Amino acid sequence: MHNKIIRKTTKATIINIIVALFITLAIVLLIYLFCGAEIGEVISIASKIGIDVENKEEKETIINEENEIENYPEYGTQYATIEIPTIDVNLPVYFGDTYEVLKKGVGHSSGSYFPGEGGSIVFMGHNFPTFFRRFSELKKGDKIIVKANYGEYQYKIYDMQIIKETETEKLPIQKDREILMVYTCYPFNNIGYATQRYVVYAEREK
Repeated sequence: MHNKIIRKTTKATIINIIVALFITLAIVLLIYLFCGAEIGEVISIASKIGIDVENKEEKETIINEENEIENYPEYGTQYATIEIPTIDVNLPVYFGDTYEVLKKGVGHSSGSYFPGEGGSIVFMGHNFPTFFRRFSELKKGDKIIVKANYGEYQYKIYDMQIIKETETEKLPIQKDREILMVYTCYPFNNIGYATQRYVVYAEREK
């Protein structure tokens, strides 16, 4: 009789655990469906450390005949927009890659060149639906247009790769070829911190 009671109690406990698990999964799924983008933003923002950017008097940015920038944009300020017609992207581009910048638009790595300088350019942005979620739809030959406050530059996609976060050699910075590299977190529907990146490579058209 004692063993029968134990078996009955154990069975009831297992059933309760299974039911609780299904309820929890259902709640998580509902939260993701209705608040997935917002949760992703909060978590990704929490994984970064921001800095305050002091507002300074804005100077005109120009590029001279030697492909050199005069009066670089202030860190944290918008200086361009990026358009990818194939996937209906039209976003502001900010100089810098802090969490404050990435909340507002596309970040430009301060360790890379600016459009028009002739070297490697690195942009990054979230994989939210209104940002770079549709990167998988891009194909070789598609156009990327960067409209800076000192000129307009067009690039043609020639490659796409999924890389690890640690593979920094896949985002090489060099000065002899103007390559625009734009990346976002991968998988595209990931919640939380992603260790992979989806990179789009495009070369400036002459």
